[in-house]
Amino acid sequence: MDGAEEAPPGPATPLLIACALGIERLALRTGRRGDAPGPVSVISTGMGPRAAESAVRAALGRHGAGGTAVIASGFCAGLAPGMHPGDLVVAEETRDATGTTACTGTGVLVDALTRAVPGRTVHTGPLAGSAHVVRGPERAGLLATGAIAVDMESAATLRTAVRTGPRPVAAVRVVVDAPEHELVRIGTVRGGISAFRVLRAVLPAFHEWHRSLLLPRR
Repeated sequence: MDGAEEAPPGPATPLLIACALGIERLALRTGRRGDAPGPVSVISTGMGPRAAESAVRAALGRHGAGGTAVIASGFCAGLAPGMHPGDLVVAEETRDATGTTACTGTGVLVDALTRAVPGRTVHTGPLAGSAHVVRGPERAGLLATGAIAVDMESAATLRTAVRTGPRPVAAVRVVVDAPEHELVRIGTVRGGISAFRVLRAVLPAFHEWHRSLLLPRR
C-alpha cells in the first residue's frame, strides 16, 4: 500500500488541486470560490498517469511543500449501474496496477459536497486508475473488483503526492459518462455540460475539507 502516515498540517498549509484538462481547471477556477484557509493552487497536469506524476512531482517540489494537501479532481467514468452524468465520486482509496493509496477525510468531503451541490448524488468507494480510456467489457471487469469509477490521473496523482512526503490526499471526480450514458452515445454534450456545471460548484467543499485538516485532532 502506498499510503503514508500524515504529518500534522501547519496553520498555513497549502492546498494543491490537480486536474488533467484545461476545461477542468477552468471550471475549478471560475466557479464558486468560498473561503480558503490557506494558499490554493489549481494545476492542469495533462492526460494520463505519466503526465500526472510528472506535473504533481514538479508542483510539490516547486512549493517545497511538506504537508501540502492534495486533491485530484476533474471528470471520470462511472462504473456502477444507475450512475448519471453530474453525479459526484469521492474516493475512499485510489488504486491501479502499482498499488493503492488511502484517502483522507472522505466523510468530511461527502458532507461538504452534499451542501455545496444539493440534489446531486455523491458516491463513495474505490476509484480505479487506467492508462487509457475504458469502455464496455473492461468497465465491467473494473466494477467486479469493487471500483465504482475510473479515470486516468487520480491514482498517479495521489501516489506521487504521498511518495514526495506525508500529506493529506483526496480524490473527487464528477461523472461525465456512465454505463447507460457512454461518451460515444447521443447526449454526450448534455452530459458534459452537466458535469462541468457540477465541477464549478465543488470548490467550497474542497476548502471545507482543507479547513478540517487544520483542526486539533483528538
